[in-house]
Amino acid sequence: MDALTMSQSVAAAELLIADERTHQHVAVNAAKLVMAKHDGELSRIIRSCSLVNADGQAVVWASRILGCPLPERVAGIDLILELWKRAAGNCYRVYLLGAEPAVVRKVAAIASRQGVNVVGCRDGFWAEDEEPDVVAAVREARPDILFLAVPTPLKERFLARHLTDLNCGLAVGVGGSFDVVAGARRRAPVWMRKTGLEWSFRLLQEPRRLLARYLIGNSRFIVLILSQAVRQRIGRRGPWLA
Repeated sequence: MDALTMSQSVAAAELLIADERTHQHVAVNAAKLVMAKHDGELSRIIRSCSLVNADGQAVVWASRILGCPLPERVAGIDLILELWKRAAGNCYRVYLLGAEPAVVRKVAAIASRQGVNVVGCRDGFWAEDEEPDVVAAVREARPDILFLAVPTPLKERFLARHLTDLNCGLAVGVGGSFDVVAGARRRAPVWMRKTGLEWSFRLLQEPRRLLARYLIGNSRFIVLILSQAVRQRIGRRGPWLA
């Protein structure tokens, strides 16, 4: 992962946007790392991304335990809002892809009111045979930034599969952030974000969907981190995601 603050991440994103190639961003949390440990394709995609941020306080804590500290959490929702500011100031073209139809339309309206040049938007529900049309629509819009709001690992695989065909400067996977921007889901208070308790706020909002993920996924993450810490103590450093 890139050891960057939010401001440094935004600066790095702008350098990638200015480059002639198409780049992929990925935000990593505990659940995604556990998934990548057992999913070789996802692990490969994460490693191939031009910009990798820690979107999870547990990942930041783990980095400190393992002796490679990350400076701070770079939350996906906050990165979106910061990139919108740069987009408005630098006339970046932005495409919004994902979430429910009403949600993505509302997000597009909010972004436009903030001065963002939204060159296209589409919901995140399409059949397999419609995928070429989705890619073509993005390509024809020629966005500088594509924000993709679909679940992991679908968004990582979609972007990796079509990266060169999307014709955008930077493709950013943002998960459920559109729901937060649109007001369909509330975000935790600032004090909970700063203390690493945002997960508990989300659990209270969506207990049926997230209970198993947090109980099982976070337990596996803790075991993996402790296992890696022991390996380092006895001198057996190795590629953790391999």
